[in-house]
Amino acid sequence: MTALSIRRTLRVIIPTIAFVALFVLYIATHPRGLSTYVLTIWSNQSALLVFAAFAQFFVVLVRGIDLSVGAVVALTNVTASFALAGDGGSLVFGMAAVLLVGMACGLFTGLFVCFGNVPPIVATLATGAIYSGIALYLRPTPGGGVNSELSDAFTYAIGPIPTSLLLIIVTVLVITIVLRKTSFGMALKALGANEHSAQLTGINTTSMRISAHVLGGLMAGMAGLYVSMVTMTGDAGIGPTYTLNSIAAIVLGGVSLAGGIGTAVGVAVGAMLLKTVASLMFFSGLPPLAQPFFEGLILALAIAFGSVGVLRVRNKLKLFAQ
Repeated sequence: MTALSIRRTLRVIIPTIAFVALFVLYIATHPRGLSTYVLTIWSNQSALLVFAAFAQFFVVLVRGIDLSVGAVVALTNVTASFALAGDGGSLVFGMAAVLLVGMACGLFTGLFVCFGNVPPIVATLATGAIYSGIALYLRPTPGGGVNSELSDAFTYAIGPIPTSLLLIIVTVLVITIVLRKTSFGMALKALGANEHSAQLTGINTTSMRISAHVLGGLMAGMAGLYVSMVTMTGDAGIGPTYTLNSIAAIVLGGVSLAGGIGTAVGVAVGAMLLKTVASLMFFSGLPPLAQPFFEGLILALAIAFGSVGVLRVRNKLKLFAQ
């Protein structure tokens, strides 16, 4: 195993060890200990961030950044509060509509990034403002509803295993297969590793970058859909939290903000690590007013750590040896 492969392996192993240690500590400090109830609550909250983190991951993988992730989560959550209030077959069409809204947002953002001639951080900030405005127009105040049977099916457990945990596992497996076993996934990673080389091999970098945003929109739509399942309502004001946390989660999971490096397992581990830290602080005895400070400090440190490699290297080609 080369030094490069060792470093990339450590990007996943280290946060995984930290996650396992903190999760054991969380279970040990929880008044109800290890039970299906505790595991389900934790898994439901983790799933929200895992899906949002994957939305950020696809864009960062191709050397981008998406500040509209939280806004898409909010807009799809609001859409779900209208589309999932019925019953029967309408729920299937409603869920499809929510995911299509997320993909449409990703497509629009991708087109704006590729053809708007502005930096991604500016483009996604602008599109995020548009999506937030639409969400606020549709739901000025939290409201709406979701079919209770549908919500129960996605937020309870199958035997001792939470449904949300199964969803996380399936999502990780599917994304891992796509990235490792398909030409599409390899093209995404190639674009993130070296855009010029990707062009020389015949990859249409523009279409791949747009596709990455569409996939990001799909995952943000899944996050918004699952928020609806958990809260059974629509809230246009939930966006900013998911944007910041999605960036911190992928950094903690070993994804390089310079692009081209990262795994689906690492993203999921980073998101669950971040949620476990937040849950642990809730039962740690910290004053409630102090908890947001420490959560914000962890977010800031995680994002700063992920940016170190970008800032300290003068020759950007060296970034991809990290």
